[in-house]
Amino acid sequence: MSDVASALERLGAPPESLERLARYGELLLERNHDINLTGARDARAIAEHIMDALTLLPLMDVDGELIDVGAGGGLPGIPLAIARGIALTAIDATAKKVAFISKVLTQVRVQGEAIAVRAEKLARDPGFRDRFRYATARALAPAPAVVELTLPFLTVGGRALLQRGTLPDGERAAAAETALALGGEVTDELPLGGERRILIVTKRTPTPGRFPRRVGVAQRRAISS
Repeated sequence: MSDVASALERLGAPPESLERLARYGELLLERNHDINLTGARDARAIAEHIMDALTLLPLMDVDGELIDVGAGGGLPGIPLAIARGIALTAIDATAKKVAFISKVLTQVRVQGEAIAVRAEKLARDPGFRDRFRYATARALAPAPAVVELTLPFLTVGGRALLQRGTLPDGERAAAAETALALGGEVTDELPLGGERRILIVTKRTPTPGRFPRRVGVAQRRAISS
């Protein structure tokens, strides 16, 4: 058993997914020497990142496709797709990261694709807008911007599952306001211990066609009331 597999087993990874999760972790650790995919530098740290991704798993209670926005090294999207057995679309603006994810999807037998594109552009493609049951985005931008970059991809009833750290009151309020503007609602905020939390945004109605705004605008300027 590899070091990553042993660490995952000790941390309580799902036995039925252990082999594929470990293979992903090994590929991530290996490629991280050449591309900065994650701050994790050893098997234990990689396993902890994978298990952190799986904290979203209980919230994926029905079948449906997942989009991971700003996918980076594939967290949390790849572990979730493996454990839940669903298709994954991973998008990132960096071609080298997308190439890595494409290789991983093949090697760990996950259905889906990785695309080198900005979310603001892909969300206007009819083949991707209003399509996904779940959206994730890890360490991408402030919460209001992440809401704007994820909700256009969701079908009505879909959920954006957003792992966050510290969330000041002003940022929380702006995220809620953004969700309403895009046809969504912040439906829950689940504590994970310390400053960590999961913000759940549910899409209630179709997102107005003017969203998302142009590339980079969401990160610079919150939606005005």
